[in-house]
Amino acid sequence: MKLLTFRTEDGLQLGIKTDKGVLQAPRTIDQVLQGGPEALAELTTYVRQAVEHVSDFVFLREEDLQFAPCVPNPQKIICVGLNYRKHAEESNMPIPEYPILFNKFNNALAAHGDEVLLPAQSQQVDYEAELAIVIGKTAKRVPKEEALSYVFGYCAANDLSARDLQFRTNQWLLGKSCDGFSPLGPYLVTADEVGNPNELAIRSYVNGELRQNSNTADMIFHCDELVSYISRFMTLVPGDVILTGTPEGVIMGYPKEQQVWLKEGDEVTIEIEKLGCLTNRMKQEG
Repeated sequence: MKLLTFRTEDGLQLGIKTDKGVLQAPRTIDQVLQGGPEALAELTTYVRQAVEHVSDFVFLREEDLQFAPCVPNPQKIICVGLNYRKHAEESNMPIPEYPILFNKFNNALAAHGDEVLLPAQSQQVDYEAELAIVIGKTAKRVPKEEALSYVFGYCAANDLSARDLQFRTNQWLLGKSCDGFSPLGPYLVTADEVGNPNELAIRSYVNGELRQNSNTADMIFHCDELVSYISRFMTLVPGDVILTGTPEGVIMGYPKEQQVWLKEGDEVTIEIEKLGCLTNRMKQEG
């Protein structure tokens, strides 16, 4: 099931992408995430009824909707650094022995179609195509073999990074958590529809030019390993988001004379197999 969150005058609403259009759900995404398998089963039944009795339901045109982040209220946004072998190599950094964890905050959330502000204090903003894991049930000290059963679904993410702020100190937080630096969407796709998350094509484009072209199979620590590892140290709860790292092809990996950082008007698209395309346009902060 492909779920999306959209903005209305009455607040955020949950939609379900179908062949007939977007079906507005009777619950919010937060209620579905918190409700567990029962809530998801109810949603599945609701979709089946709507498809069977189309005239009794209203289907919306996706192009008329204003998207919101597909996960609008995560308690935690946990990021994994240098998790693609070729990206670690292009960054001239050693292959990590353990997952490198850092975090973003809710201020960094943005939606498909949103403008993202380039901070006035940075001249080196970079894109990072990433697969995001969305947790579906409380996980603590989860064995690797069971880890994916705690996942609700997956979405595309752009781990935007202000490199000059990121490496100002040895802590990456500043360059990673600027406003709007974590677009999520357009869809949150349930785990059953995605299948194996460790074999998905992942790409990024800037103004239509292909920049990253890889597969999640190049991850050093795969999705089940990440969920299991993180859950050893902190309790993961429904709605938590894990950004799993980016493949090679970021601006930082180019030779210095070829590094052209994101600027106003640039359009960045993240495309992940089965998850759709997440697009945002950059705008320079006043």
